[in-house]
Amino acid sequence: MAAETTDRAPYVIVGGGMVADAAARGIRSRDADARIVVLGEDADPPYTRPALSKKLWVDPDFTEADNDCGTAADTGAEVRTSVRVTAVDTAAQTVTTDAGEVLGYESLLLATGGRTKPGPIEDGERVISFRTAQDYRDLRRLAGEQRHVVVVGGSYIGTEIAAALSQNDTRVTLVTPDDVLGASMFPPDLALHFQRMFAGAGVTIRPGARVTGGQTREDGVDVELDDDGGPLSADAVVLGLGIAPSTELAEAAGLAVDDGIVVDEHLRTSDPHVYAAGDVAQYVDKVLGTTRVEHVDNAKTMGQAVGELMAGRTEPHEHTPFFYSMVHGTRYEAVGVLDGSADVVEDWQSEDGVGGPGVVYYLDDERRVTGVLLWAISGKTDEATAVLAEGTPQEESALRGRISAA
Repeated sequence: MAAETTDRAPYVIVGGGMVADAAARGIRSRDADARIVVLGEDADPPYTRPALSKKLWVDPDFTEADNDCGTAADTGAEVRTSVRVTAVDTAAQTVTTDAGEVLGYESLLLATGGRTKPGPIEDGERVISFRTAQDYRDLRRLAGEQRHVVVVGGSYIGTEIAAALSQNDTRVTLVTPDDVLGASMFPPDLALHFQRMFAGAGVTIRPGARVTGGQTREDGVDVELDDDGGPLSADAVVLGLGIAPSTELAEAAGLAVDDGIVVDEHLRTSDPHVYAAGDVAQYVDKVLGTTRVEHVDNAKTMGQAVGELMAGRTEPHEHTPFFYSMVHGTRYEAVGVLDGSADVVEDWQSEDGVGGPGVVYYLDDERRVTGVLLWAISGKTDEATAVLAEGTPQEESALRGRISAA
């Protein structure tokens, strides 16, 4: 028998991140007055997640207060923090919280994001799986004053954290399984340039290595690795090993789940009253195919779209997202898949050559473009998406100069 509903709202959003903020804005753009309830497990109201590993470390005029999305003030949504939703009943159209509250909905959005993948060392006061604003605050407390921090993982979050720490009076060792930092994403010469950027900033790199375990002490962490370089002693460890989509609620509710919660072109799940968006949503992109995207552009655009769709929009969601990173003052943007083992066409457009402004096109076995990297070039992601959308074999001569740095 379904639990008795004591409260009900037209729009309920489970998850308190950037998708929730964008969705509330999307709803409000089409429904000026209806009640919106946001239930976030995070202790903080919605904030801009990329700033946790970038701007908050390098811009002294940008504070955590500046990083608050202002969701409640701007949209009138009821934003509840530190609330864990334990169940969704699609038949009764209710959600139940860990406090036992039962809240009914007309339209429900699952914006549950993802949880950090477990690492070889258990999280604790000095071992941080970096994801939340509280993780940022904890790491700030452990950084600076020439303390030593080991960063595990050489992908986006790991390299961003390593760069941020090295610019804040912290000794950094970056452990990556790649033989050259960035080799899993970039062609060889660019990966070497990327690695030299970090080495030049004082970051010690342990390439071709994985952390196998470690022991936390009262004043530090001993880190064990599988290479020949010996163990490391650090003041703190940051694990940047990626996330797994938080699909548990959807699975328990009987919704279709694959690599994420499966949604259609209108971002509906297998239940017509339940939507999903952001890191947790698996959808069919017109350019990328079946995919799940964990980057900020997707959170903002899909979040806005799902809010509008919940409030009556009929046009499908068709935006192909891009992603970006910023390390040591260099920004790169990309669309599609960056595979360091793929055939590439490199189009460096200044006398600086590799590492100056340029475009890298990633090709499959049939010479179709599957990814476009814009290195030190901004504002050209629409052009990159158009190249991917063609889906036809490409000659190197046709790609060179197609996207200009100018």
